[in-house]
Amino acid sequence: MFDTYLVTPFYNAFVFLLNLMPSADVGLAIISLTVLVRAIFYPVFTSSIRTSMAMQAVRPQLDEINTRFKDDVEARSKKTMELFRAHRIRPFSSILSAVLQLVIFIALYWALFHTGLPEIDSARLYSGISAPSAVGTDFFGLVNLFSPHNVFLALITAGLQYLVMYFSLGRMNTLGSSATEAQVMAQKVQNYMMLYFLPALIGYVAYALPAAAGVYFIAGNVISLFQELLIRRKPL
Repeated sequence: MFDTYLVTPFYNAFVFLLNLMPSADVGLAIISLTVLVRAIFYPVFTSSIRTSMAMQAVRPQLDEINTRFKDDVEARSKKTMELFRAHRIRPFSSILSAVLQLVIFIALYWALFHTGLPEIDSARLYSGISAPSAVGTDFFGLVNLFSPHNVFLALITAGLQYLVMYFSLGRMNTLGSSATEAQVMAQKVQNYMMLYFLPALIGYVAYALPAAAGVYFIAGNVISLFQELLIRRKPL
């Protein structure tokens, strides 16, 4: 099912885009496919951002509910859900967004690096989609996208991931005014890990994998930053 419903469609979309790119450039096809996928799942990703921004906006009311009904779990849950419904907050949208991004990355990685590319497997192609006569594996003639250990792309990936996390953490304060000192300290440690360790990890992954993975990460992070700024400019 994973191959039939995820890998093969992504593979065909990628080959289709290859035919549209100058010199069938793999890098341009990856960027185009990333933009296409993010456009299709735009509502899911924006819902996650809007939810965290809305959570920040209703934090005082949420603190009041937790204080008033601290000894009544049922009433506290009921009032919290009423508050969420009133402000159209979907608490699980962030989880859905994270899971979706992980699934998409795995499917794209498998489609790009476990299907014989740069050779095109004609048996995988849908009718109406043809293989290009030649595949351009050198991104703008500068980077071999199927070779790993590209320091330049890894550094750009880590830097953009840092910016994504910096903006994300600015709207993800999950603690209220009643938080204990231990909870505040735990939040600070978690934020530190997300702000510094995660970008370093993603940068290392981009370094260890073929350069095409770095191009995918860079394109995705640029889209995330643009989307973040776009959503912040619109009212909730």
